Amino acid sequence: MNSVLVSCEWLEEHLHDSNIVVLDVSMEKIVGKTPHIYDALQVIPTSLKCSLELDFSDTLSHSVNAFPTQTQFDRGIAQLGIDQHSVVVLYDNQGIYSSPRAWWIFKTMGFKNVHILNGGLPQWIQEQRQTSNEHAVPQKNVVSSFKSRYKVNNVCSSEYVFQSIPDNRIVVVDARSSSRFSGIEKEPRAGARSGHIPNSNNIPFGLVLDDVVFKSEAELTKLFSDKLPISTEQLIFSCGSGITACIVLVAAVISGFNHLTLYDGSWAEWGSSQYPVANELIN
Repeated sequence: MNSVLVSCEWLEEHLHDSNIVVLDVSMEKIVGKTPHIYDALQVIPTSLKCSLELDFSDTLSHSVNAFPTQTQFDRGIAQLGIDQHSVVVLYDNQGIYSSPRAWWIFKTMGFKNVHILNGGLPQWIQEQRQTSNEHAVPQKNVVSSFKSRYKVNNVCSSEYVFQSIPDNRIVVVDARSSSRFSGIEKEPRAGARSGHIPNSNNIPFGLVLDDVVFKSEAELTKLFSDKLPISTEQLIFSCGSGITACIVLVAAVISGFNHLTLYDGSWAEWGSSQYPVANELIN
């Protein structure tokens, strides 16, 4: 199975397969959209809780939601009972929000058999499939046979982005709202300037979604064709802190793009740095 996405129907059919590991990668803080609120905990049966903020984030870094180190990732999946034979399905309670970030982390660490549940928990509930009120408990004493192989080109630094600005073959895609991109809306993080990276393109992450699921491949292909220059050879994805950028990144994967990089520091880093800003608000 080579697809990025799996459907709720497929997951329900395979939920109890011995090699399937379902991870709830929901985040506590939701930015850039109206969050789905639940009266009580609802999860997909058999799913394990995986904290992106703690388990798969470099908490020693000064950056917000920093990419995990290989050591952190290897330790995290071992604690979840995941090995090289596992087929991992990721979902979040917003539909499509943090699961693409988790997917890119897994792929960057060289883990191949990982997929996103299209529509996540909201779609699962909408289709009236069974839920649980508690997460499953990981198997204890599982020795993971997987060792990460970090793909360095999947994540880039602010310096790389800055050096890429004059190259019209490399396009920065900003997944923030148009008002934040243009500098009309003040940034939510203290000390961050308003505006965007010079010569970057704005594709708000909501444009690649149809409610809680990804738009069709045909719709996404047309969207990128309309939004990006013909000369594009590489895409660098940015947002506020590297979370929603991955939504648009996954949409690009679905559309057939294959030279993709996440600017992990995103606007939390760039907007607080000395790098140039376009359309900055004058206070």
